[in-house]
Formats: sequence, C-alpha cells, structure tokens
Amino acid sequence: MARYSMLIDLTRCIGCDACTLACKQENGTPVDTFFARVINVEVGEYPNVKRLYIPVLCNHCEDAPCLKSCPNKAIFRRADGIVLVDQDRCRGTGACVSACPYGNIVLNRAPDDWYLTADEPYERDFVKPRLHPGVARKCTYCAHRVDEGLDPACVVACPTHARIFGDLEDAESEISTYIVAQEQETGRKPFHLLPQAGTQPAGCYLGPMAKQEPSTLGQTDGLGEAPAAEARRQQEVTR
Repeated sequence: MARYSMLIDLTRCIGCDACTLACKQENGTPVDTFFARVINVEVGEYPNVKRLYIPVLCNHCEDAPCLKSCPNKAIFRRADGIVLVDQDRCRGTGACVSACPYGNIVLNRAPDDWYLTADEPYERDFVKPRLHPGVARKCTYCAHRVDEGLDPACVVACPTHARIFGDLEDAESEISTYIVAQEQETGRKPFHLLPQAGTQPAGCYLGPMAKQEPSTLGQTDGLGEAPAAEARRQQEVTR
C-alpha cells in the first residue's frame, strides 16, 4: 500500500511563496486561510546571519492527534496515509485545531471573506460548493489531484523543485530515490518537525547544507549547468 509523503529540501526553497499561491488557487481558500504557509526565520548571530525559509503544511501523521480528538469522527486517514476532514460530519468544535501540534488546521468562526464577488463563476461554481462554512479545513495533499495521478499543486508550482512528493513505500519513486541520493551526495537525512510530539508525520525535511555543493542542485545561479558554473568559480579562484 502506498504511503504518500511530502519532502521539502530547505536548501532549494527560496521563499517565493509560489506554493502558497498555487494552493490557494487550487483549493479556492477564502481570505486569510492558508494551507501552505512559508515561515521566514533568521538564523545565526550577527554578522553571520542567514534567512531560512520553512514551508509548513499538514503532515498527514500516521498517529494523527486531530483524528483522535474529533468528537464527531469527521477526520479519517485513507489507506495511502492522506488525512482528510469530512466536511459533512464536521461540526466545528475546534478540538482538532487544539490537538494539532503543528498549527496546520484552520477553523474560521466568522463568515468567510472571498476575493471575488459572489456571482463570479470561479467562486460560485468551484470554490463555495467544496468549502463548507464553519468547519475545519487543512491541506489534503491535493487528494483530488493525486487520485488522478497528478502531483499536488504546490509541487507543480515550485520553481526550484524544493518539494518532492511521492510514495515512500516505492523504492523507485522520486521521493525515495531523492532521499537515497541526498544521503550519498550530501550526507543529509530526512527529519520531522517536533519529533517529541510522537505523531509519526509523513511530511519530512532535508536541512540546509553547511557548504552548498552546486553539483547537487543541477542548474544554479542562472549560470547554466552546475559543472560549468563550478568550473567558472574555480577559474576565478586561481586568477
């Protein structure tokens, strides 16, 4: 059975928020509702300070606290590991919001605000029939796309391919082969946010490298293929 996961390579993320916009477009979320956020963090001490971008979304945990906390049994986990909210069963108690240690479930008590007017076809026909008011909402890994053999919208939109989605149980999948290659080439292994929560999340991350090796990123810095870019750098050093 498949075990879908989202791997985010923090070395590749440039904080462009293309994932955030693609998610809003695909899921038609109302104003101030985001399933794919990007947190900006400053790390280090002056003068050696860097900005790190950390994309966050539902981790589709194997031991999901939201699922166990819901009094209406509105949250369920599919056989492939994707955790979803049944909006017809949800009564908006907010227990799942309190239970999620990652803060990735949204519950709007106030009426939704929309970007377009009510008579716009996109809002009327696509968005509102899919998002019930007053219920819990979260990232679904774009399950409706996955069921069609497509990647989630945020994965498709990422210009640096910082997001790799696929089946961890398939050794030949892109995510599995990427994990193996990165451990061999850079020594990095996937890690989870808040491991002390014990939720066994599907979502995982690769940390930034202490020293960036261009050969691990393919095309870099607008200079063409990485080997050519590295050769030019070496020429500059020896001058």
